[in-house]
Amino acid sequence: QVQLVESGGGLVQAGDSLRLSCAATGDTFMRYAMGWFRQTPGKEREFVATILSNGGGTQYADSVKGRFTISRDNIKKMVYVQMDSLKPADTAVYYCAATTIYPATTSRQYIYWGQGTQVTVSS
Repeated sequence: QVQLVESGGGLVQAGDSLRLSCAATGDTFMRYAMGWFRQTPGKEREFVATILSNGGGTQYADSVKGRFTISRDNIKKMVYVQMDSLKPADTAVYYCAATTIYPATTSRQYIYWGQGTQVTVSS
């Protein structure tokens, strides 16, 4: 089992950068591909990015491609998403999640979820 805790959210201005972190506990972290999702009120959880268990592959939603970078450190059991050139449309609660599937781009494919961290981008 894997427990996930996100951090790093906050209020920023359009064009700014922010890095979200996700700390994992459990000794099976390296078995899982990891993903980031985001959700706004009244909408379904939206795929952002995913990374293979060994970090050797990544995939992004078109809306963030070229602006966001997902990475992981298996020694530290951490997953990150570097978010650059932020837009007001990026405002959401961001979640990290673990899956045994790669690439997994729908929320139902993920097994474990963090509690989320709020990102607000002002114009």
